[in-house]
Amino acid sequence: MEEPSPAAAPPEGRGRDERSLEALSLAGGGGAAAAAVRQLPEGRRATLASALELEGTVLREGRLTQFVANNLERRIRLSGAPRGEPPAGGGGSSIPAIDPGALQDVVALAGQVAAQVDELLRNVHCGLQALTALSVGCIQTYRDGVESLGEAADLSIRAMYALVARCEELDRAMQPVPALAKRIRDMKGTLERLEGLCK
Repeated sequence: MEEPSPAAAPPEGRGRDERSLEALSLAGGGGAAAAAVRQLPEGRRATLASALELEGTVLREGRLTQFVANNLERRIRLSGAPRGEPPAGGGGSSIPAIDPGALQDVVALAGQVAAQVDELLRNVHCGLQALTALSVGCIQTYRDGVESLGEAADLSIRAMYALVARCEELDRAMQPVPALAKRIRDMKGTLERLEGLCK
């Protein structure tokens, strides 16, 4: 709460603040502050800050004024209580009678809610079973695919090793071919020479 200093406030503003403080004090039960304000002469009526000091603690920091009421909880209770009724907390509070019809309605509604909750739980259970079955089917399909892929890869590796072995055997079998080709070339040269002699 920010208020100007008492010396800087104009007379009209000070009177308006004093009247508003007096009205608030009367409404909230602060009769001591209002009586103190009314007992002072018109020329020496207390300012807003001095009147607040009668109801609580006032702290001033420059132009900022902070006020903490002494009986803040009681003032809050009084402000929330309807007009013409005594504040609660002083005597024993009467408990209103319970309507049997309302209790029967509450029991009926509770039964309906329980039935709906049971139906919801059954639906959730069925949905979870369906999802579990679908998940098991997907896992089995994935497992079968992985096993088939592993078998196919194994067969491919075995076929590749067999092909490499056959190629090595063919390479070993073709090792005499260069020598045989040399002998064929020699025989061809000999035949060519014999043919030349015969002519």
